[in-house]
Amino acid sequence: MTPPVGFTLLQLRYFLVAAERGSMTEASGALHVAQSAVSAAIQNLERDLRVQLFIRRRGRGLTLTPAGERLKQHARELLARAREVEREARGDGETISGPVAIGCFVTLAPYYLPPLFSECTRRYPGIEIDVVEAETDQLVQALGAGRIDFAVTYGLGLPTEPTLRSETIAQAPAYVIVPADHPLARQSTVALVELSAEPLVLLDLPHSRDYFRSLVAATGTAPDVRYRTRSYETVRSLVARGVGYSVLNQRPATTQTYGGGEIAELELRDESPPLEVKIASVKDMTQTVRARAVMDLLREIAACHATA
Repeated sequence: MTPPVGFTLLQLRYFLVAAERGSMTEASGALHVAQSAVSAAIQNLERDLRVQLFIRRRGRGLTLTPAGERLKQHARELLARAREVEREARGDGETISGPVAIGCFVTLAPYYLPPLFSECTRRYPGIEIDVVEAETDQLVQALGAGRIDFAVTYGLGLPTEPTLRSETIAQAPAYVIVPADHPLARQSTVALVELSAEPLVLLDLPHSRDYFRSLVAATGTAPDVRYRTRSYETVRSLVARGVGYSVLNQRPATTQTYGGGEIAELELRDESPPLEVKIASVKDMTQTVRARAVMDLLREIAACHATA
């Protein structure tokens, strides 16, 4: 027999609103109940859990204790799951709606977000997607803080922490770009050693920069980095201008650049490990139905990229 739980969903709801508002008075207003009801519910919750959730200071509102911070995330997940159970029990579980917060690595965003938004709008018009575009380290922090449901990022730089889980949805092999009028532009393949005398335009993002440098260093030559930028499209535009070559992973649908120039794309003959595109999430967090639906869409988009 399943043992009883020592708290109620109502207590969790009152606690969460008070935590978000930082005030019993504001919480009672948002909930449209008496302040004494909010205060009593939270006091009973603290008694049942045997922890202090708030530090109460007269005139300064509420401050969460470490135990309160932990419960805040769990309360969000439990209440979200309770709402899903309620919808499914009523028979409207197929109508998926609500917010989904996702993180996306900056250079992957132009490839995955536009098809994700359009397909999600078509299939699940009730889902509201909120996106944080950032680098891997920032996305991991956002996952840990509960600001996003999951992240789409490269496996490169993704920590192997026991609190994280990840799933590979695509492979992104490295390739070379050179100006369209480069002597090697008509080749379909190239070895990096053939470009060792030329400057490298480096996509200068954490972890990415080390990956690209390592590919060149594996040829036994030191990369001559004269130009660096954190912008993917700026890399392409600089190469089109003839200032050097570059190594990238994601391929735009056109060889034209923003500046009107053109580049040529060459397959690498060097044996280089591809980057893995992953969906990363917190291991012990149960994803909502809507978050799982968005994950499935991303898997489909990745599969389409692979066969394109």
